[in-house]
Amino acid sequence: MLHLTNLSYHPPASPTEILKSLNLELLPQKLGLIVGPSGSGKTTLLEILAGLAEPTSGQVKWRDRELLPEQLRQLVGLVFQFPERHFCGGTILEELRLGHPEIGSDQVKQALEAVGLSHLSLYGAPHDLSGGQQRRLALAVQLIRQPQVLLLDEPTAGLDWSMRRQLANLLKQLKQDWSLLVVTHDAGELLEIADSCWTIHDGTVTPVDTPSGEQTPSATLG
Repeated sequence: MLHLTNLSYHPPASPTEILKSLNLELLPQKLGLIVGPSGSGKTTLLEILAGLAEPTSGQVKWRDRELLPEQLRQLVGLVFQFPERHFCGGTILEELRLGHPEIGSDQVKQALEAVGLSHLSLYGAPHDLSGGQQRRLALAVQLIRQPQVLLLDEPTAGLDWSMRRQLANLLKQLKQDWSLLVVTHDAGELLEIADSCWTIHDGTVTPVDTPSGEQTPSATLG
């Protein structure tokens, strides 16, 4: 279980806090969805959870153990918005093994199977894939590291309705094995598969109902 307690972030260059005493709980094998406009603090939150930024105050815990940024980098996998723009490998295999040359063929196969890309040639170019396939490959790049939690920043941005639906179905499958936290400005199809949902505005989160009729427990939010 990922648990945030009184998490705040106030960088010196900012006149106000970007995140304000945020409390949030993500249960195992569940998908949490945070919805808010640009500039509301969504990406900053993911960067803190991925160990790329350090909160000004508060705690991030995994299974009741407080984690430092370097420990978070091992725990989570972060898929940035438009991740295909950051592909560096000349082939799918190179992309999957970047920074991890020791990864074996079995791990490569398992990661591609998890995202529905096992039929592709490992020697094809990532930039030759369709938009939806590129998003799936970006997920495989993180899954191959075997993180405990997957963080996704605007995963459906720039995709047509068909690819959005396919990606939502994939995330629904992935939450059977991973905990997922997704941030977006447009909930769309993602709301249908969310187990917990919050809105974020000016660095403050508020629980909202999910389609199942269950409300995100207010006790987990400040």
